[in-house]
This record gives sequence, C-alpha cells and structure tokens, in this order.
Amino acid sequence: METLFDHGLIDANRRRALAGAPADFLLEIVADELSERLAAIERRFERAVELHGHTGAVARALRETGKIGALERIESDPRFAAPGETLTVSPLETVPLEPQSVNLIVSPLSLHLTNDTPGVFVQIRRALQPDGLFLAAIPGGGTLQELREVLLAAESELTGGASPRVIPFPDVRDVGALLQRGGFALPVTDRETYTVRYDTLFALMRDLRAMGMANPLRGRSRRPLSRSVLMRAAELYAERFSDPDGRVRATFSIIYVSGWAPHESQQKPLKPGSARMRLADALKSTGGE
Repeated sequence: METLFDHGLIDANRRRALAGAPADFLLEIVADELSERLAAIERRFERAVELHGHTGAVARALRETGKIGALERIESDPRFAAPGETLTVSPLETVPLEPQSVNLIVSPLSLHLTNDTPGVFVQIRRALQPDGLFLAAIPGGGTLQELREVLLAAESELTGGASPRVIPFPDVRDVGALLQRGGFALPVTDRETYTVRYDTLFALMRDLRAMGMANPLRGRSRRPLSRSVLMRAAELYAERFSDPDGRVRATFSIIYVSGWAPHESQQKPLKPGSARMRLADALKSTGGE
C-alpha cells in the first residue's frame, strides 16, 4: 500500500486552523447537505457516529434533524472537542467501533486523506448494524483544479521542474467502486460543485490554511515556493480564471455518498434470466411495433 498522506501533518494543520480563525464555510455547506439528506429518510437512527468531522459542524447539524438518538464524535486529536465535549480519539484510518454496534456513520471531508481507503470503507461497513446507513462527503476530482494548474505552470516555468502542491482527489466512479468493494448495499454517489470567488490567489491560500487543508503529501517538497513562483502563479490565476470584476474562481467538487449495511429486507436486483416477460413483448404492450 502506497503511503500518500502524512497523518501527523494533517492533524497539525487542523490544530493550527482551529487555534486561529477557522474557515469552515465548506464544512457548513456539507453539514447542511448531509442533514437534509438524513432528514428525508423515514426512520430514526438511535446510535450515530461522526468520523473525523474536525469542527463538529456536521454533528451539530445532524442532531438538529431529530433523526438520531445518541451521537458520538471520533477524532484523531482530543483538542478538536468543543468545550465540555467528550471525544473518542482514534487515528484517521482506524474505526474504533465494535462490529454491528451503530446504525449511522457519517464522514465529512476526511476520507480523501486516507492511505488505505478501501480498508476504511470495510471497517465502516462492519461497524454498522444490518440496515445501518453510511453517509459521507468527499472532495473529488476537479477540486482546486485552478490552483493545481497555475502552481504547476509557474513552478515549471521558473525552475524547470515542479513538486506536487495540491493533493489528488478521487473520481466519483472510484468512490462508487469503493462502496461496492466495501460490501455496501444500495450504493449511491452524486456530485455537487461549488465555486468560491476570491480577490487573489493569496486569499484562497489563506483560506486553505484556515481550513486545515495545507499540503499533507508525504512526497511534498520541503522547500516552500519562492516569492517569484507565487507571484507568477497569481498572475496566471488572474489571467486564466478571473471574472469580469477581477475576482478569481476556486472550484470545490464534493462527492456525496450513501450506502447501507446489507439486510434481508432491502430491495434486491432480479437475477439474470428471472424476468417473466420478454423485452419485445413489453414494448408491444406499450404501443411498440
């Protein structure tokens, strides 16, 4: 298994963001979306878990739906707790739950940072009771594509080479395959794209640090970008991705995920050859020739 991400650095980035003035607008968007999806489900979940939600914004939104009983937060650092709140502390890739012990697990904006993502999906499915629900929001392909492009172009132009400065993000089809591989029933994935506008590239980069989203790649260059590279990247950003008012665009593409732990009551696809009517006969019955 290839180790892409430095989990110690991810924790450090998130602690630094919380210690300052965190930019949590993306988590708030995801919290609203996930809580709306949960509210539309006609059932109640007595034991729910939020996995590595960083600020707890999603956990708070889920509680307000009235659809859950007890809710537990699992984080990689106890300092992510709100005042007076108790957390379960566990590494990013470990789901510290007994098999079939909960009936709702929600993961907001963390699964794109796991090195063994298939293994984490399997752990989540095992922790769910039969007919338990898994919801997630995962930054996907297209996220920060503008920043990736201009940093690569500027560094290549001025130094003759480039290091990865923006992490890779999964494709929606890859996430769907992970759900199936993890053993989830009725898997669903869809994507929403959000465009955020900034005065300059530098305002975007400040927001990314305040979101705890600074580069956590193990293979990253330890040498910071020079001022000349950053200035050239800002120029390219303004040339390629600005609106008529001069502000620049940043894309955040979020893949929303749902999957259920298998249960005998769930609808199942028909087996091949089990249909009782030929397609041609069905077409005739609806006016086909």
